Amino acid sequence: MTREEDIKKAVEVLKKGGVILYPTDTVWGIGCDATNAEAVKRVYDIKQRDDSKALICLVDSDARMQRYVRNVPDVAWQLIDSLKEGDCKPTTLILDGAVNLAPNLIAEDGSIALRITQEPFSKELCYRFQKALVSTSANISGQPAAQNYCDISPELLEKVDYVCWSRRQEHKPHQPSCIIRLRQNGEVTIIRP
Repeated sequence: MTREEDIKKAVEVLKKGGVILYPTDTVWGIGCDATNAEAVKRVYDIKQRDDSKALICLVDSDARMQRYVRNVPDVAWQLIDSLKEGDCKPTTLILDGAVNLAPNLIAEDGSIALRITQEPFSKELCYRFQKALVSTSANISGQPAAQNYCDISPELLEKVDYVCWSRRQEHKPHQPSCIIRLRQNGEVTIIRP
């Protein structure tokens, strides 16, 4: 299966409210349409995770990020620009004022965790889907994150609607993203270095 066919199939499943397993710019992820509350609930159920713990969303561009945050603070744009310039670890930003997303994806304080992916497969997937994509590590809550396809438990593989073919042969270390909380007043907190 070509990468193009793989992405097309994944997008079809996502548009129908399905849940997928896919390679990201960090570890393998469980994904769904970030605007579909039922799909988001399924992801929480599959992970056996309390829905008070927020999930990360992936987007393909600055423009797409602006669709989901009421007012992106200047410090966020400065950070995003600096991340694009260097060879930096993927970085997730927690931003206030989440909009246009499934209500059960938005934290109690109204924030959302977003990451602009630069990795070719997940970037193209987000671009073709034209919406934010949930991206939470492919594991049952409390278990180690699946760095590669071979690390995903059979239990998880059975619970999703589609498992992407791209990058299945890969065997190399991957790490979760850095997480930084940015407030409207410019306050910056590093949550996960």
